Amino acid sequence: MKIFEGSAVALVTPFFADGSVDFKQLEELTEWQVSQGTDAIVACGTTGEASTLTNDEHIAVIEAVVKKVDGRIPVIAGTGVNDTNHAIELSTGAERVGADALLVVTPYYNKANEDGLFMHYEKIAQSVKLPILLYSVASRTNFNIPPHMVKRLATIPNIVGIKEASGDISQIATIAQIMAEEQNFAIYSGNDDQVLAITALGGSGTISTIANIAPKATSELTKRLLAGDYERARQLQLAQIPLIHAIFSEVNPIPVKKAVGLLKGTETHYRLPLSQPSEATVARLEKEMQAYGLEG
Repeated sequence: MKIFEGSAVALVTPFFADGSVDFKQLEELTEWQVSQGTDAIVACGTTGEASTLTNDEHIAVIEAVVKKVDGRIPVIAGTGVNDTNHAIELSTGAERVGADALLVVTPYYNKANEDGLFMHYEKIAQSVKLPILLYSVASRTNFNIPPHMVKRLATIPNIVGIKEASGDISQIATIAQIMAEEQNFAIYSGNDDQVLAITALGGSGTISTIANIAPKATSELTKRLLAGDYERARQLQLAQIPLIHAIFSEVNPIPVKKAVGLLKGTETHYRLPLSQPSEATVARLEKEMQAYGLEG
């Protein structure tokens, strides 16, 4: 079974000025996403600054989102790191607090050969009963999952899909082609400007950054695509392009987290090495958010 179809938000993790997690605001953002029609929530992904959270914080954030969602939509926990045993610890913790699925990024820095990659995912998958999404984002990890490895990894029973953020449409088309007979394997866009293209190739939707500030429109985009209404979907996708460029004008999630603050009228805090965006970036965000019809 596919974990979801449509739009999942890669949710930001709000912090207080002292760097601690603002759980009240996290719960408010979670409830807003559900009310706006988001189809699933990813807690503790890249956009959620997961790499700066302690193990206890990581699991606590996932648990807070799970409790607030209360079964209304799936909660997908980001539990991928570059140490297999650490990933197992996070994955079993996420399962314990009620996550519906896991998003597991490829190992970074130390990377792996193909057998090591397979065993990494196999060990994680064997440690839990939850369905798992692969996450391929070479711009962050310097490690791409080629199509033949996607097919091999999909033989692991609870690996049920991939968040594809390589940016390589030819590669994604090949994955779609070789996995076409696997009805229960889902491909999700990991790049906000490629949702239309990837869904048209047979994808099941998106795991989205822009959905942090435009959840309703992003959900409509995926619903139109899945219904075959490509003309309206094209209009929705192209309308988002200037805003997408703005929220990726500095390293993610710096701009989008500031955009959430602008939209909600809240302070924005990061954990080092991330820091506040430049004044030029803030001005660009304000301009493009206003042009898109987002008002704080």
